[in-house]
Amino acid sequence: MDIYIERLQVADAEGLYKFELENRKFFEEMVPTRGDEYYNPEIFKKRHEALLEEQAQGRSYFYLIKDQDSSILGRINLVDIDSFHKIGHLGYRVGQEHTGKGIANKALKKLIDTITDEDIKQIKAETTTNNIASQRVLEKNGFEKISTSSEKFEMNGQKLSFVYYALTISPC
Repeated sequence: MDIYIERLQVADAEGLYKFELENRKFFEEMVPTRGDEYYNPEIFKKRHEALLEEQAQGRSYFYLIKDQDSSILGRINLVDIDSFHKIGHLGYRVGQEHTGKGIANKALKKLIDTITDEDIKQIKAETTTNNIASQRVLEKNGFEKISTSSEKFEMNGQKLSFVYYALTISPC
């Protein structure tokens, strides 16, 4: 499947809201919930506007993963950008019906290619010990496993830890 990534725009609010609603249960099996408030249409709209402002200020880059029909398949973001150290933090999610098709892998490759034009030297990422698919995507794209947290937390009845990764694009 051919995909592309596109920076988040004002016009994406409705489609993104629908995507998040459709995949809420699936996402909450993998990552901590964003809470009921996140899914309130008015709050979602305000949060969308805040993300666009954050992006305009260069503090984060938000992308949608889309197919040739411009349907939203997922999201991939570089957030909390430290402009002094040139470090950004990766986040991504692919909708349930699109998992297992290499979409996250392709989108991450495209993001890395895209941000080499930006002033980012290192990308940090974290996932949970049970999210093997995410660990594979990171490792396929050159991320190195840095550590696994010794702290445990409970999610969906499982005791989990965070696994930390980093990709150095060029020496800092």
